[in-house]
This record gives sequence, C-alpha cells and structure tokens, in this order.
Amino acid sequence: MSGMRFLYSNGVVSCSPDAPPVTAFLESLPGSYTTTRTHENGTTLLFWERHLKRLSNSTRILLNSNPELMFKANKKIPLLFSPFSVTSSLKWESRIQSLVSNSLNQVLPIALKERSNGEELAVTALVSGDIEKLKAMKNVGGGGDDDNGAFQVLDLHLHIGSYIPPVFGIEESGAHLALVGRGRDLADAKYSDWVRLRKPLEKSRPPSVTELLLSNDGDRILEGCITNFFVICQRDKSEAEGKYLDDYNNVNSVEVQTAPISDGVLPGVIRQLVIEVCHSKGIPVCEVAPSWEKHRLWEEAFVTNSLRVLQHVETIKVPQPWESLESKSFEGISWIEKKFQGPGIITKVIQKGIMERASTESHPLNESI
Repeated sequence: MSGMRFLYSNGVVSCSPDAPPVTAFLESLPGSYTTTRTHENGTTLLFWERHLKRLSNSTRILLNSNPELMFKANKKIPLLFSPFSVTSSLKWESRIQSLVSNSLNQVLPIALKERSNGEELAVTALVSGDIEKLKAMKNVGGGGDDDNGAFQVLDLHLHIGSYIPPVFGIEESGAHLALVGRGRDLADAKYSDWVRLRKPLEKSRPPSVTELLLSNDGDRILEGCITNFFVICQRDKSEAEGKYLDDYNNVNSVEVQTAPISDGVLPGVIRQLVIEVCHSKGIPVCEVAPSWEKHRLWEEAFVTNSLRVLQHVETIKVPQPWESLESKSFEGISWIEKKFQGPGIITKVIQKGIMERASTESHPLNESI
C-alpha cells in the first residue's frame, strides 16, 4: 500500500490518486478533527476512545463559540446565524462516536487489506458542517438546547494513509525544533483551519528543523504546531510550592514541565497520557510553560502527538532577538541552539509507560469500530 491513500466522503470511498494528501484534505474542509493511527502491525487503533471524546468536545466547542470554523464560507450566502448551544453530555459523545464509527467501518477494512506488512495506517476523522442542511433547517442556533439540530447539519469525512512510525530512541529519529511564532487562538479545540493559519510560519523554518515551536513572548514555550512540548528540568525548589499536580515530598532533582491548557495549548491525547504516566511512576510534573531563560537547566526534552506518540528532541533553536521574526526569513535571523544527547532516562520511562497503556487502551480491529 506504500503511498496509498483512501478518502471517505458523503458515502463514497475513493483511493489515490483521487484521494489528496492529508494536508490538502484538511485545507479543503472546515471543521473539527482528530488523527490517530493503527498499532502493532495494523491490529489496533491507538487510544481510540480518547480520540472520539476529544473530537466530540472539539465539535461542541466550535459550534458553540466559533461556528464559522465548522462551515464552508459562501460569498453569496454569508454565515449569519447565532452560535449553537450544544451541551456536554454522554448523548452528544455517543452521537459523534456513531457518526465516525459507521463511516470508518466502510473504509477501514478496505485500507487494511491494501496495507503493506510493517506499515501502519494514519486515520483522520473530520466533522464538518453542511451549509445546505443548515439552510434547510428552521430555528437552528440562537439559544436553547441545540443538540439535535446541530447534529443534523454535520457530515463526517475520513482520510486514511500509510504511515511508518519512527523508531524511538535512535539518534536519527530525534526531533529538531525551532521557535518561530506566536500561540494559536482557540487552542482548546482541534480544527482544520489551523493547517492554513500556520503556513506563514514556514518562512522562518531553518533547514533540517522538523517541528516549529510557539511562544507569545519568546521565552515561555507553549507547544509545537502539531505537537505538545515537554522538558525535563532541574527542579527549582524555591519556586515549587503550589505548582505541582501531585504532592511530591521526595528528593527528585528534576521535574517534567509542559504548558498548561489555560495558556492556550491543545489538550493533546498523548499530552494527557504523559501526565497520567508521570503520576503513576512518581515523576514530578508541573504544568508551567518551559522558560527559555532557564534552558541551561533542561536535561531532556520531547514532543508528543498521536502519530509519533513520543519523540525525543535533539536540538532546539531560538531566535535572537525574538522580534527579528516579524520581518525576516530564517537566513537573516541569529539563532541560539541547545543540544540534547539522545533520549534520557526519564523520557524513556515515560515512553515505555505510554506504550504499556497502548496495549490496554487501543481498539482491536478484529472487532467492529
């Protein structure tokens, strides 16, 4: 299947060359989405229940606060309607799960048959609003309980492509990061328009950099464009009181740091798993944006997302001064670089803990989705 892609949209399955790359797919449709992949040679879907919950939450958030991000703009028919009032409920989650599962059961078996041995499948589910259905409905939006009305205007689109996961722990598989832009708006929902909004950041990408980091002040690092960001930092006990997610009264000399959701970062599925694994292993973890001013205290770093799962960081580049990003491409920027020596002990412990959970939290593909 190497290079093969499948698209499911409006009840029709198409395959490459008719199916676009996933980036083009996301740019072509508005809406909320989630991406995961198969695991163990195509036998399970990684953390599928968590992804469905995140997708239902993102859909609800966008409908209630920014419905224009769910519907494709039409110059002749402006989107003049009030936000919805979708409630957070098990019924809503169940409806989104049913919408995704019914579609995935149509296309995933086809993709699995074409999958080459050793490859996994990257699965992207996108929930989009249908403007024609919206026009045909009456009394949608403008207050009240809109769960049923909102669900009736939603469509589900699926993109499936081959994916070869990087091997964890070897030097060639490490991430190379550069801090190049400001944080995103509405980070608590995952939506496709972010693919377009992040494109201008590419002008500042140095050669060989594999992920772009975001910060609002050039010091406190929030996340990557497609990843959450973590450091293992030497612990500053003078600043520790009240900041820890658990009450650790031990002699650990380091802590895991990652920006809190309240700072405007995506509530990533693997991000949450990292925090849970740290709790279970007794590793101090602090939700605070890692400060570049203290980068000399950083002993390890890694990024997470649902395809890579956890990837250790080899290098981080930060521009000096921060303001130089406003008008220059990477050639005209002076960079300070920090290097790491492969995955450290704590990074390895966390990665192992996540993969142990994958064996119990992933959905077997010999069962109906």
